[in-house]
Amino acid sequence: MRNILLIAKREYLEQIRGRAFLFSTVLVPLLIAGMVGWSAMNSGKAGTGKHLAIAADNVALAGQVRREMLYDTSAKLTVDVVAPATPEDRAALRMQLKSKAIDGILAIDSSSAGAITASYTSLSLGDFAGIGGLQNYLNRAVVHQRLISSEVKPAEIDAILKWVPIETIQLGETATTGKSKGMEPFFKAFLMAMLLSMPILLYGMNMARAIIEEKTSRIFEVMLAIARPDDLLAGKLLGVGAVGLTQISIWVAAATLITGSALAAPLLTGNFAIHFSWFEGLLFPVYFVLGFALFSAMFSGLAATCETSQDLQMYTPLAAVPVWIAFGILPVLMKDPSSVWVVAASLFPLTAPYVMVPRMGMETVPLWQFAASIGIMVLSIWATLWFSSRLYRVGILMYGKRATLPEIARWLRYS
Repeated sequence: MRNILLIAKREYLEQIRGRAFLFSTVLVPLLIAGMVGWSAMNSGKAGTGKHLAIAADNVALAGQVRREMLYDTSAKLTVDVVAPATPEDRAALRMQLKSKAIDGILAIDSSSAGAITASYTSLSLGDFAGIGGLQNYLNRAVVHQRLISSEVKPAEIDAILKWVPIETIQLGETATTGKSKGMEPFFKAFLMAMLLSMPILLYGMNMARAIIEEKTSRIFEVMLAIARPDDLLAGKLLGVGAVGLTQISIWVAAATLITGSALAAPLLTGNFAIHFSWFEGLLFPVYFVLGFALFSAMFSGLAATCETSQDLQMYTPLAAVPVWIAFGILPVLMKDPSSVWVVAASLFPLTAPYVMVPRMGMETVPLWQFAASIGIMVLSIWATLWFSSRLYRVGILMYGKRATLPEIARWLRYS
């Protein structure tokens, strides 16, 4: 144990004193905060301030659509109405669109008996939120006009079309209820997945590169004089893992200070208000340690079979695939956190950290699934360490020969 702690101390101090650690610890939070702030400020402005034109053959309907658009003051729209619009008017509007004098043309055709068709013409079809808003404006106006034609009083129409919001409530296992907080679960799930995936991948691959560097410099030949190979591997795992926990702790502390300041108050409102429970704060480091130990143990054994960093790059997709799968599961997680695929990904050891941690912010996860997930990861770490330590014992002293599958099988028999 003394040798393991000495090696862990050496790895820890060597990395936290490096410029790369200081650079990433300071720069990454600043970049993330800048991107989130920029997205928050610009998401509210996206699709606003446009200059639109309505071309219709029904003057009353076109006027009602314009009133619906202007009623939404947050959109800050400028709306021109051309009704009844002739083919020459429509051609003139298209010329204005080409010259960018206007941003879009909403054409409404109600000439057919009982049928209304509409089309939207613009220079870009990427504004899905804006098109959804136009559909809402148009359909409210159509309903309004149909109610008027049915001789419904204008005062009653406003009551009929009054917006009714839906409040979502989560029912817990203890029969307690909690109100949903808009888009908070999405932002929290994405943030927690990013906070887990980045350090696990970076430090797991960093440990593998450190093994190759020490192997090529033959410093292992000196270190093996006072420590066993298993002690070296265990010490490196503890040291590098402690570096990752230190960096995450600094990020969490910085985020706590920033979010608690008056400077962040304008951003941390509405959909951007993110809160973490004590249970999430307790399990987050647990899954980080388990995920890091699993990936580091796996890549430590693979690194011992490599001669250069170029050889290690061939195994890089193995580390990225679980992250891709986990982020691919996120849309399913948002719609149905209890689906079979989400539960399976929560229990599968390679994806469990990236799925289970965001999932517990989405719903009340049964305790047996937490226990099963952690238990499976612990068993997987033990099996991976058993396999990697045998590759490590022989591989760190093998030079000048590429490790083939028959060669690796012989290493396992030797150890």
